[in-house]
Amino acid sequence: MDELKQGTIHPLSFLAEEAYKVFTDMGFEIATGPELESEWYNFDVLNVSKDHPARDMQDTFIIKGEKEKVLRTHTTSVTGRAVEQANKDGRMPCAFISIGKVFRNEATDATHEMQFYQIDGAMVGENISVADMKGVLTHFYKKMLGEEIEIEFRPSFFPFTEPSIEVFAKFKGKWLEMGGSGMLHPNVLRNLRIDPKKFQGFAFGHGFDRIAMLKWGIPDIRLFYQGDLRLNQF
Repeated sequence: MDELKQGTIHPLSFLAEEAYKVFTDMGFEIATGPELESEWYNFDVLNVSKDHPARDMQDTFIIKGEKEKVLRTHTTSVTGRAVEQANKDGRMPCAFISIGKVFRNEATDATHEMQFYQIDGAMVGENISVADMKGVLTHFYKKMLGEEIEIEFRPSFFPFTEPSIEVFAKFKGKWLEMGGSGMLHPNVLRNLRIDPKKFQGFAFGHGFDRIAMLKWGIPDIRLFYQGDLRLNQF
């Protein structure tokens, strides 16, 4: 009988442990939450209006028979729940990090999938600024991808942050969008029952698979979900 070959941990699982270590060393707590999410936490809390295009079935998977429930389109809902609970418990300031699978009904290509992993974080407290956010994200990417990694912060727009910033990293000589970030909009803090006059905060949601692609030079995001054990060579 042929000797059985020992299995190895999936690259995304390996990377998640590394990412959690970077953030917990900075004082973040790990948050978890449901993949089948309420529209309230997936959209309303985040200042996404009822007529926002992100709610269309073209982007969001709506579950038949589950009223006002969707497959989460981001893990921002997870950190939102955690920040809300921390405030209820009187544990402010607070900082949370989550890594989990998200779902979006979009065309697939080398850098896009209908299901993928997102790393999402939030920090809320007094006198939190954009400089704090840039410091946290720069430290994270340098720890994960090396001191030489090139990172750019570019202005953008999201309904849940103001100002809003997109983060890009150099990949094969081209800038690859990693995800969005910014200072939490006052409406988001109010929805979480937090006084925006007393507390400020930032949040970010980045493509975790893309970090793995950068780290190991993996050319196609779809390789993560095809069950090919040769992926572990990376």
